[in-house]
Amino acid sequence: QLQLVESGGGLVQPGGSLRLSCAAPGFTFDYYAIGWFRQAPGKGREGVSCITSSGGSTDYADSVKGRFTISRDNAKNTVYLQMNSLKPEDTAVYYCAAVLTTVQNTCVMKQVDFGSWGQGTQVTVSS
Repeated sequence: QLQLVESGGGLVQPGGSLRLSCAAPGFTFDYYAIGWFRQAPGKGREGVSCITSSGGSTDYADSVKGRFTISRDNAKNTVYLQMNSLKPEDTAVYYCAAVLTTVQNTCVMKQVDFGSWGQGTQVTVSS
């Protein structure tokens, strides 16, 4: 089973930046769409962004559009989430997840579709 490992979380001041990474050590995830999700304290998990297996299509939650950028390097089996202009409301545990799919023209941040999940990485935005 595909195993995912997130990294790059931490404490950052409002307006700052972080880059999260999602790696699949020992696996080739060329055929997996990848999603980033987050769960803030006391709230349900929500979709943040997703990217198709080829990287040709992406989608973002309205709350992060224009601030976050998802990308992938299939040669390194890694997906990135560049987060800029961070706000306190971005504070959450961030998870990456993978779904095996042949769909290339779009990705959907539908949690139930994603069968493999990482353990999460904490992002805290605070002064």
